[in-house]
Amino acid sequence: MTIPYPRIDPELFRLGPFAVRWYGLMYVAGFTVGYQLMRRRIERGLLPLTVRDLDTLIVYLVVGMLAGARLMYAIVYEPGHYLGDPLEFVRIWHGGLSFHGALIGIAAASVVFARGHRVPFWRLADVLVLAGTPGLFFGRIGNFINGELYGRVTGVPWAMVFPADPLHLPRHPSQLYEAVAEGLVLFGILWTVERIALARGWYGRGALAATFLLGYGAMRFLLEFTRQPDAQLGFALGPFSVGQLLCGAMAVAGVGLLWWSRRQPVISEAGRG
Repeated sequence: MTIPYPRIDPELFRLGPFAVRWYGLMYVAGFTVGYQLMRRRIERGLLPLTVRDLDTLIVYLVVGMLAGARLMYAIVYEPGHYLGDPLEFVRIWHGGLSFHGALIGIAAASVVFARGHRVPFWRLADVLVLAGTPGLFFGRIGNFINGELYGRVTGVPWAMVFPADPLHLPRHPSQLYEAVAEGLVLFGILWTVERIALARGWYGRGALAATFLLGYGAMRFLLEFTRQPDAQLGFALGPFSVGQLLCGAMAVAGVGLLWWSRRQPVISEAGRG
């Protein structure tokens, strides 16, 4: 028993050579939601930036995210693939982006921005992980519409047969699992942790960033058991995929950062960001 895959056309519409794709719109939606969340905090005095600074920050983040995501994918997932056609490297609408690379790129861009605008990095990082989490939801919905990154073969009643699957077997709609867990659930966890930490007086700088690393790493590690490993990589270590190894490292880094954060000066309600 399966649920029919909706077969949504990845292209919303086309005008000559120009095409608007759902995948790209999902990124726009994610940045729009994140922008509004950060803007509200600036207007409430919770982040020491101006709205004009925020516009500049978005440019930094977009460049860092795309560069990091593409470089990581090219190095880890498709080594040598772009040497034969270097222009394909910039055709990001064809897919081929790594979340972990995007995270590294965003972190690097944030460090450069924070130093240039004299903003405390961890204060900025805590805001970014909360504002950026909804983007994970939209990104996975984009993967689902593209019919990519589908799950492993399964017999669950909600399994789907994805058009891109050469075997045409019922599989987990793992993109939807990740959309809910990494986007909605993780956002709720971060919001709740911030509320509780502030109320109980143990919110130190980097607390939300640590919670994000730990939460995302743990949830993605578990959900990878339902996701089909990349064909060119397969399993990297026993039953574990490359994604799971990277997420395991994220979770460990989150634990270390949380330990460090608990030893930092407590941030009050008036000084949170």
